[in-house]
Amino acid sequence: MDNNNNQQVDPKPKKKLNSWWKVAVIALVAGLIGGGVAYGAGDLISNGFSTTTSSVPTGSSKSGGTKVNQSNVKGTSQSTKAFKQVKASVVSVINLQAQSSSSDSITGIFGQSSSSSSSSSDSSLEAASEGSGVIYKKDGNTAYIVTNNHVVSGSSKLEVILSSGKKLDAKIVGTDATTDLAVLKINSADVTTVASFGNSNQIEAGQSVLAIGSPLGSDYATSVTEGIISAKKRTVQVQDNSGNTTANASVIQTDAAINPGNSGGPLINLAGQVVGINSMKLSSDDEGTSVEGMGFSIPSNEVVSVINQLVKNGKITRPALGIELVSLENVSAAQQKSILKLPANITKGIVVMKTLSPSAAGNAGLKKYDVITELDGTKVTDEAKLKEVLYKHKIGDSVSVKYYRDGKLKSATIKLTENTSSLNSESSSE
Repeated sequence: MDNNNNQQVDPKPKKKLNSWWKVAVIALVAGLIGGGVAYGAGDLISNGFSTTTSSVPTGSSKSGGTKVNQSNVKGTSQSTKAFKQVKASVVSVINLQAQSSSSDSITGIFGQSSSSSSSSSDSSLEAASEGSGVIYKKDGNTAYIVTNNHVVSGSSKLEVILSSGKKLDAKIVGTDATTDLAVLKINSADVTTVASFGNSNQIEAGQSVLAIGSPLGSDYATSVTEGIISAKKRTVQVQDNSGNTTANASVIQTDAAINPGNSGGPLINLAGQVVGINSMKLSSDDEGTSVEGMGFSIPSNEVVSVINQLVKNGKITRPALGIELVSLENVSAAQQKSILKLPANITKGIVVMKTLSPSAAGNAGLKKYDVITELDGTKVTDEAKLKEVLYKHKIGDSVSVKYYRDGKLKSATIKLTENTSSLNSESSSE
């Protein structure tokens, strides 16, 4: 690539999603159509049948006479029992951040804060967002809460509101952006209930489940919705705040209502066991079409594995290649040909933009502008697929890699090393 030092690979800009107003227009038109149909039907009935009139009776019943009967349906269903078993362990999580003159509502939504926020006094902190969590362990004077990483991201301080309404300070034990999980700890003096985890591998599509949390914030704390498991295992793309797909997540799909604020709350079976941690919902597709009843939860088996590591080590250690990268699909066709010199049939892969130090890929001989197309015998189509394959391995494992350099297919063996959060770049890194 020495011949192309004066050329640079520039990722193509991504297409913007259709704006939400299209959905609103459709809804409005549908409402007008519905009103027209109802009016027309009423007009047809009045014209098609003869009617009789009668005067309104005079007088009234002085005693009223209507009574409230005792309900024949008691709140003892299996779902009610399951909810009562878990509800006291569900909490609201408040993300407090420092005020900033350059911040706006968007930065608050995504949990971003200014670099000076950590030194701000509590009096200058404001609630940037609210989520949910569930207490799963009590150990001496400490209680542990699992929630979503995006609920606590960017916080200067965290507060937790128990189901009793009592507010407590909370501290982060560890976070993992890849799985969107975080563990918090609080004083356990007021904790009366802890939740237990069920085996998410044993759930089935069609099985009834409950989602518990604080939709739209703590004003609606300990709200419960009921639904079913729509799919036991669904692969969805995880995107960062810039809209870049960074990973593929295997999640539980449910139609139990999950709204903003439910994030981090539990999805439970009718035995009162946590089978998932609610993380996201799909509100519209790529075309802007409104979607209902599609929520996603992180399976409990994965949750338990991650939170145990977070409590033990404060972080999740995964292997890394030690490269800065960009997906090939974000490189123009002209640059794929002139700079990368790729064959015309190669349209998917990962472009190495830089080998970091230390670098497992660099030790194996990979260089800038190499295009990785296969890792460990699996085709690599984008960054999410690369991480999916990579994270199945442990530090110290050796994996095969195939890549193109100057139009020629090459292969190598990479011995995986530990990733590090200190390797920061404008490009994605792995």
